[in-house]
Amino acid sequence: MKPNFDLNVVLSHIEEAIRPYPKAAMFDLFERGYNTLFEQLISCIVSIRTLDETTIPVSLRLFEQARTPEQLLTLDIPTLTKLLYGTTYPDQKAYTMRGIAERIVNEFGGNLPADFVTLTSLKGVGPKCANLALGVATGQAAISVDIHVHRVVNRWGYVHTKQPEQTLKVLEAQVPHEQWVNINRLLMPFGKHICTGTLPHCSTCPVLEWCEQVGVERHR
Repeated sequence: MKPNFDLNVVLSHIEEAIRPYPKAAMFDLFERGYNTLFEQLISCIVSIRTLDETTIPVSLRLFEQARTPEQLLTLDIPTLTKLLYGTTYPDQKAYTMRGIAERIVNEFGGNLPADFVTLTSLKGVGPKCANLALGVATGQAAISVDIHVHRVVNRWGYVHTKQPEQTLKVLEAQVPHEQWVNINRLLMPFGKHICTGTLPHCSTCPVLEWCEQVGVERHR
């Protein structure tokens, strides 16, 4: 990490730079009114190994039929799989969603607790989705690390990790709580459109002066 690195300054520059680009899917859906913890969690499951350009329309299609655990349980697996067409592993995600809805109804009376331990106890829900749903839906301080976040913070030299799970632990130790939700909100579109996996836009990057460009061999 460069001596003059200031995360708050870096994130403020990124906030301005990503304005022309689409918001990350979960934040986009939140602004459209799909803001319950259940809706955010279900959308995150839709998003697994799926581009935002698909996640948003698939989530909207699903929510036309079911926005609560009770409503989702009225859909059988074939119907749910069809609604999830376009995302990866739609049949597997259909079973995952049904299982989640059943536990919420049977164990929690239809009200999903806003608790990381509870969310990650649901089959098919990992730390990334649990934290993202909590952060977006409830405003809880939570860091969600996807492949974009993992790549960007390592490229900066802010962390030195091999796996997103390791990145999460380091970020939780280093990032001020008030910026936890912003990590995914800002770095996901930044990593997708500017600090890309191949040929990142270093020559026009708004935070180049703070970046060590770790692993960057060629850039635009």
